[in-house]
Formats: sequence, C-alpha cells, structure tokens
Amino acid sequence: MTEIVVDAARGWLGTPYRHQAACRGAGTDCLGLVRGVWREVMGSEPEVPPAYSMDWSEPQGQERLWQAATRHLCEQPGNAGNPEIGDVILFRMRSGAVAKHLGIVSAVGERPAFVHAYERYGVVESRLSDPWRRRIVARFKFPLEAK
Repeated sequence: MTEIVVDAARGWLGTPYRHQAACRGAGTDCLGLVRGVWREVMGSEPEVPPAYSMDWSEPQGQERLWQAATRHLCEQPGNAGNPEIGDVILFRMRSGAVAKHLGIVSAVGERPAFVHAYERYGVVESRLSDPWRRRIVARFKFPLEAK
C-alpha cells in the first residue's frame, strides 16, 4: 500500500498551487493533494471539505485539519517526528499556531523526503530536513482497504 500511495503522490509533482483545489495537473493545495491521492488509491472521498481560508481557523485556534485527518485516516502512535514511507504527515508551521500543512512521506533513511503542495512552488518533493521534521505534530496512514 505504501508504494501505491507514494506513486500516486509523485504523480502530482509539478501541479501548480491553487488554494482549495484538488485537480492533478491543474491546481491543488496540500489538502487537495491528499484528497487527490485518496481518490486514486481509495476511491471516492468520504467527505467534501467546506470552504476554508488560508489561515485554517488559526484565529479561532481550531484544529480543523487535524480533526478531519483523524476522522478518515489512521493516526499513528509514537514519535510523530519519525514518519514512515506513505505516511500523511501534519505540520504546525509555527509554535502556538494550528496545524495546517500536510505532506506524504516519499523516502526515509539517509535522504528522507515528502511530497506536498507548497504555496508559490506547487507540488514538489522536498527533503524532510530537521526544520520540517520538528514541525510534524501527527502522522497518519491511509486505511488498508484500497479500491
């Protein structure tokens, strides 16, 4: 299953960044990337997300993205900073802020990496460097039942 998830995520590389979009090749944000991989691997989406602002409920302090991930993905126990291939990782971009960025781990070991949709860059595969790793607050797996 992990190879299928990573292959699907890499299929989105080069897709431009578009807030609230989830269309491979046309535009996506980080949630849209995970939604698109879900559709490719699992089938239809379990929930259509409501419209959301780029601040992800930060002024209200609501962990909406984390809550949604917990509803549909399998949260992994243990150290969030040591993800495995195929994990969906959730980031808190600054201390005290809500978690509002997602990626999919594509490599571990000496050259850890993750695929994510990043504003101004689109979907890229980035090195999972220590600064990124320190921002991880949770990790999830796709449910085992694939389409």
